[in-house]
Amino acid sequence: MSDEEAKVRRTLHMRFTLPAGDSGQLAAMVKAAAPFYQMFGNAQVRLLQNVDDPAKFIQEIEYEAREDWELSRQRIAGDTRVQVYLQTWRTMFPGAIEIDVFQEV
Repeated sequence: MSDEEAKVRRTLHMRFTLPAGDSGQLAAMVKAAAPFYQMFGNAQVRLLQNVDDPAKFIQEIEYEAREDWELSRQRIAGDTRVQVYLQTWRTMFPGAIEIDVFQEV
């Protein structure tokens, strides 16, 4: 099986509200975390702000991962680096963070 066949493409959406609506600080944090996103494999990251409600954001991460790595999401969720990253997000955003993973059809 070649490397191309062994990879899956996913899009992760993280939806959250930033009470202060300071997109500059948030954008800086997203840029600083760029090396972390590469653990997902060939990741492209975008930060989207709702034009009608500037306190609402979506962070979109498109990534390519090895199929066996993707199939083990429970193990990944338990990874210390992932837990630290998610805890940082939770302290920044007092409300809920919704996370969805999509695949193209």
